[in-house]
Amino acid sequence: MLKGKIAVVTGGVRGIGFAIADKFASEGADLIVTTTRDPETYTEAVARLRSHGTRVKAVKLNVADFQEVKTVLTEAVSEMGGVDILVNNAGITRDGLLLRMSEADWDDVISVDLKAAFNTIQTVLPVMMKKKAGSIINISSVVGLVGNAGQCNYAAAKAGLVGFSKSLAKEMGGRGIRCNCIAPGFITTDMTASLSDEAVNSQMSRIALKRAGKPEEVASVALFLASDMSSYVTAQVINCCGGIII
Repeated sequence: MLKGKIAVVTGGVRGIGFAIADKFASEGADLIVTTTRDPETYTEAVARLRSHGTRVKAVKLNVADFQEVKTVLTEAVSEMGGVDILVNNAGITRDGLLLRMSEADWDDVISVDLKAAFNTIQTVLPVMMKKKAGSIINISSVVGLVGNAGQCNYAAAKAGLVGFSKSLAKEMGGRGIRCNCIAPGFITTDMTASLSDEAVNSQMSRIALKRAGKPEEVASVALFLASDMSSYVTAQVINCCGGIII
């Protein structure tokens, strides 16, 4: 479904990002995956991506640093020969009640979970505009749609991605560039693995399907949005949450 396409996936060596990158590679896409650590730290993940027979370039990148993104991502895209798909997946949490939240915890989450999308999108847009085609997928969250106590910073960033994506879709639709969001719910990742049994059980009780989601299930939605199957879909938010919000 993605043969001949080049995709950028931020945070693409673990969790949901890795599942998306793996799904894309299995469908024929060449990849640029970013990580905040040296790529050598994730040799198994990169080897898995390359096992599909497509080109994979793993780069160390602080997506919150505007100038670094401009330099590193531009070079990587040029080396790979372009970009057709961008997935803004990289994200962090710094949870805590707003009353006691530090300015640094607010700023860090907004920088990585929201501003980074501005950095990456502005970098790849000129390439997509020349081709008059492209699919941008921003990984939001159901928390950005309904809120969550103790996550004001995260909710603000993820809600911001929704408004950002809809606005960008209006700006770029005439250029053949689509922009959509995926809003995952409770997905089994390293981030959720540290939660207490009580917290997990509380989440399960709210999910219509009565189970946590898998990163691969989010990846399937991303594949749809990246492929020509969604050629008339833009400015949308697809909830991949098992019915935790209805």
